[in-house]
This record gives sequence, structure tokens and C-alpha cells, in this order.
Amino acid sequence: MLWPMFFLALAFCGIAVLGVLAVRVGLEVRRFSRAVGDSSERITRAAENLERAAQPLAARGGRVHGTGGAEDPEAR
Repeated sequence: MLWPMFFLALAFCGIAVLGVLAVRVGLEVRRFSRAVGDSSERITRAAENLERAAQPLAARGGRVHGTGGAEDPEAR
């Protein structure tokens, strides 16, 4: 009767260890998903800032190279 009880206790300990590891994995996944969400928001803000900064340069570049200004013969 000693050996079956020993193996039962060992199985319980193994399941307890797996449960603890599952909780740790769940917490890490939650933390990782929060970090991915924050990074996504920062990338979106950076893309918007870049687009805002590029608009005046694109307008000025179009006038300098003759694409969209009065100097463009096709614009007449």
C-alpha cells in the first residue's frame, strides 16, 4: 500500500507543478500582449508624426522638381 500512495503523491506534485507553470505562462502572455499593444500604439504615433512632417517637404519638393507647380508644362 505504500507504493501506490507514493505514486499518487508524486502524480499530484507533478500536476501541481504543471499548474504553477501554466499560471506563469498565462501571466507572461498577458504581459507580452500588453507590451505588443503599447509598441503598436507608439509605432502608429510615429507613423502619423512622420506623415505630418513629410507633407510640407513633399509639397515643396513637388514645386522644385516641376511636378505640381506653375512651371509644369502639363499643368497648363
